[in-house]
Amino acid sequence: MKQKIYVLGLVSALGIAAGIFLKVNHLAGAAIILAAGFATLVLIFLPLALINNYKSENRQNLILYIVTWITCFVVFGGMLFKILHWPGAGYILLVALPFPYVVFLPVFLIITSRNKNFNIYNTVFVLFLLVGISVLSALLSLNVSKERIYDSYDLSRSYNRMEVILNELPGIKSNTLGMQGSSSINLKIDNLLNVVDEYKNLIFSAENITKQQWINDPGVLIRPEAPALAGIAILKGNEAFPGEKLEKGIKNLILELEKSPGYENLAKAAPEIFNYKEPESPEDNWAYSVFIDNNLSWSIIYLDAIEVNLKMIKISVNTTNL
Repeated sequence: MKQKIYVLGLVSALGIAAGIFLKVNHLAGAAIILAAGFATLVLIFLPLALINNYKSENRQNLILYIVTWITCFVVFGGMLFKILHWPGAGYILLVALPFPYVVFLPVFLIITSRNKNFNIYNTVFVLFLLVGISVLSALLSLNVSKERIYDSYDLSRSYNRMEVILNELPGIKSNTLGMQGSSSINLKIDNLLNVVDEYKNLIFSAENITKQQWINDPGVLIRPEAPALAGIAILKGNEAFPGEKLEKGIKNLILELEKSPGYENLAKAAPEIFNYKEPESPEDNWAYSVFIDNNLSWSIIYLDAIEVNLKMIKISVNTTNL
């Protein structure tokens, strides 16, 4: 039995190591191998190892063994979700980081305190182990977040280059097209563009950088991985909630497209183009997912994308009306 457990432990360790190697090098199959490695470790190896050890101790301290497995399940599950960028990873990791201290450690100390022969060095070892797990999880979260952020800078550069080109086209400036430029759709787009500019200026001002610095080098942000910073900056514009004017502007533009003949298909595609989701209830707040829950860099990049898409739609509308 012990030999099989050792083999399972070795297989799971090799699977996780191979998955991490593939993930670091962005090779195919990393997600499948990592998930299989973690599943083998948490769902097969650990239960068998704990059961075997529980039986060898004359079936004592069952609660401690159960809590140990639950703790491993939560911690390793949080790591897996974070590495693979699965939905909800941030929330799971927020639970996983304090879980060993809040749940496992009290149970461990209570149960072991009843055993007079228990070696205090084992407790010290467990404490150091918990600290090591916490440090590893924190570093993992930081590294994965930075990896996403660095990748996002390429998106920002693409949007900024496209914006420079679009600004040079005659269809962008309303006054270049006479009466067509004063159409209701153009007015809604112009209002949205003004909101986007206002938001970006508020964020850049709060971060002590200029728009041109961001265009030249998106890496100029000091705290790109920090969430909520964009929302805090935007709230300085005296809104009820961060993103209020942007949300209203998107809704108004979609409504205008819906009632304008020939733009019905564009109205249907608009929510996906703007990554906008209509709230299902008054308690839902779409803007929070953009400006509060998102990293600072992604919030700005979202505004860059909105700006480019609006200008492309405006060119399309004005070209159609020529």
